Amino acid sequence: MNLHTCMLTENDCYKAGKPLSVRGLMLHSTGAPNTRLSRYVGPNDGLLGMNQYGNHWNQARPAGRQVCVHGFIGKLKDGTIATYQTLPWEMRGWHAGGAANSTHIGVEICEDDLTDAAYFRAVYQEAVELFAYLCKMFDLDPLQDIICHAEGYQQGIASNHGDVLYWFSKQGKTMDDFRRDVRDQMEHPKEDDTMKTYTHTDQMPDWAQDTFYRLIDAGIVKVDDKGEIAVQECSVQPMVYLDRLCGGQIEKLPEAIKVLQTSE
Repeated sequence: MNLHTCMLTENDCYKAGKPLSVRGLMLHSTGAPNTRLSRYVGPNDGLLGMNQYGNHWNQARPAGRQVCVHGFIGKLKDGTIATYQTLPWEMRGWHAGGAANSTHIGVEICEDDLTDAAYFRAVYQEAVELFAYLCKMFDLDPLQDIICHAEGYQQGIASNHGDVLYWFSKQGKTMDDFRRDVRDQMEHPKEDDTMKTYTHTDQMPDWAQDTFYRLIDAGIVKVDDKGEIAVQECSVQPMVYLDRLCGGQIEKLPEAIKVLQTSE
């Protein structure tokens, strides 16, 4: 998995900042023949490449629509396949057009013209690895808790879309295949799919560093004799999101909890 982060901070969905209690994962595909991540993700971080039309989703309402997903899978400017996370996993997205917005993480795969088998295999595998990663993070059952947008419509929790079934069928895959492949990935992970542990704040994404600088200064995140911390990758986003909910003062939260406990 080649996971990067570029939060769509200018999107109205991100600004709304509503929490999501993750109960499932929904797979989408974009419905347009453009494999470039820069079509949807911006601004350019040096890897994405430029979007000369400026029609990415890091704006209030892309093309006048209330849309935002948690991640995109597609090509970087050099043609390699990557995933970009675009919302905190535990923030409510605008991807399903129904009740699944309140229960499911939504991820889009950038479509080609639906005929390139090599591209399909690459993005399919990237999606398998991402969904295995998320299933582990949120203790989800890949055989029960993963659906696509079309299946969401069939279940009455999403709008009437056909993705990803129309693309998968052209490439000899089904969603049952996908769910089984995610399960297999979880049971037999590759070495590079193990959970990362940060030992220094400068190893973290830029958007997380300020939060953890303050947590370290407050003594909440401990520093060992070597000057190192031990923060698992899966805990970074929830802590930053909590910091946001606390108005950028997460380091004062333990103090507030003590006051509440004393007053009881």
